[in-house]
Amino acid sequence: MASPASGKSRLAISVEFMHGVYRADPTGTANTGRLTEAEWPPAPSRLFAALVASDGTGERSRVTQEAELRELRWLEEQPPPVIHADAPELLCHQSLNDRYVVKSEKTARNSAHQEYVGRKGALVRPGVRCAPRHPHVTYIYDAKPADSIFRALQLRCARVGYLGTSDSPVRLRISTDLPQGTVADSYIPSEYGDIAIKVPAPGHLAVLDRMYCEWAKLGPSISRSHFPLLQHAALYQGPRDPRHATESSKGSVVAWLRIGAGREGSGSRTRAISGRRVSAVTALFKAAVLNKYQNLFGEPPPVLHGHGFKDKGYELARYLALPDVGFRQSRGKIHGLALWMPATSDSLHRGRARDAARAVRRLVGPGIDVRVTNHDGEDRPWAASPKRWQRKSRRWVTAFPAIHERRRPLDLDEVSRWCRHAGLPDALAFRSSRTPLVAGAVDLAPIEVNRAGKPGMPYSHVELLFAETVSGPIVIGSGRQRGFGMCVPVEENRN
Repeated sequence: MASPASGKSRLAISVEFMHGVYRADPTGTANTGRLTEAEWPPAPSRLFAALVASDGTGERSRVTQEAELRELRWLEEQPPPVIHADAPELLCHQSLNDRYVVKSEKTARNSAHQEYVGRKGALVRPGVRCAPRHPHVTYIYDAKPADSIFRALQLRCARVGYLGTSDSPVRLRISTDLPQGTVADSYIPSEYGDIAIKVPAPGHLAVLDRMYCEWAKLGPSISRSHFPLLQHAALYQGPRDPRHATESSKGSVVAWLRIGAGREGSGSRTRAISGRRVSAVTALFKAAVLNKYQNLFGEPPPVLHGHGFKDKGYELARYLALPDVGFRQSRGKIHGLALWMPATSDSLHRGRARDAARAVRRLVGPGIDVRVTNHDGEDRPWAASPKRWQRKSRRWVTAFPAIHERRRPLDLDEVSRWCRHAGLPDALAFRSSRTPLVAGAVDLAPIEVNRAGKPGMPYSHVELLFAETVSGPIVIGSGRQRGFGMCVPVEENRN
């Protein structure tokens, strides 16, 4: 498990379903036989209850040894987390058959159980089991706990054996970075959402304690329905909500990768690639992703390669190179790669594209021979870290020049048009230059920008100013699919 690290304040708890299935009763109607779908996504309140049960409270706590239960009190006070989980259409729901089990009490009369003479049979309705396409769910809390609280939560996560029912075994991990295996689809808390998901709230720990005491006295006749305070729900926007796409800049990065040295024995010591090779690097990256997709899943969808694409062109996948820019010592070398997918793309295709990109292990081309690895959450090199490109800022400047969308002089209306095509708000102001506007940004010749056999277009380095802060990554211009127009955030206190 990772330990807290400096950077963006964020806590991630990831759940892996070891059998690939999940069974839970969202409304308490399983015993009526009327339940048709399992709970999805797994509610944060269920995760909280599992963490409470993993080491108990008070005298029952054996591992965390936190008499004040500060880690649980801290967690129940957090706002609802973002939940990364498969979209509902990717789930397969299976209604389980009713069965009879032996009652615990013995009776000599009215025996109804053939295998156990003298005992009665009791009807059990297990409910519904679901199988997600990706057996991972990640909860992202926009907060960073103290070290002692983080360690206590680590211990509790390590002791959680299942989520929902006992036939849904899980493995929990906790970190301060987005873990590998995180699903691209997400459920976002919003007062305008239309999905109600149960979440913990201050006071739930005390209610769970009281519930346990009642259960210890009266047995299984005690259920959550007897404690209405636990039925606290928050509104979420699902992966298919069109407002979700607007809030997430009309898309998201599904894979972050790092560039390393060439194959062993090749004599290559390359740790990064010159930014002047951006066109070649992104072309090799695209070819490698399409090849892996073909081998793993069959014919790639048009959103990945662009051929036969019937929607607007700015809804295509973007193959991005991540350069070292923005600092005095920056030299514009490429240290990482990223695959961006539009929110309008099918969630199945996004998940498969992510898997294909993460399966890329090497880029080989004229003058290029480098290993590729999945980003492991480390901040070094900073140029390859997702934190570098996902920050919020009002001011952004191009690291690679942006290719103009039309042959006309640049003005605010034209630049704002670029922004709208990239899923961004209109620019408040801008400035442009033929040469770089930030340290390390790459100054390219026309032959390094325009593709052979294609008409050449003007290109410029651009600095954008928005009225409100905007989250990255931000890529503008007609070369977005090839990594041109990649922007970096600029500090707000800049003169």
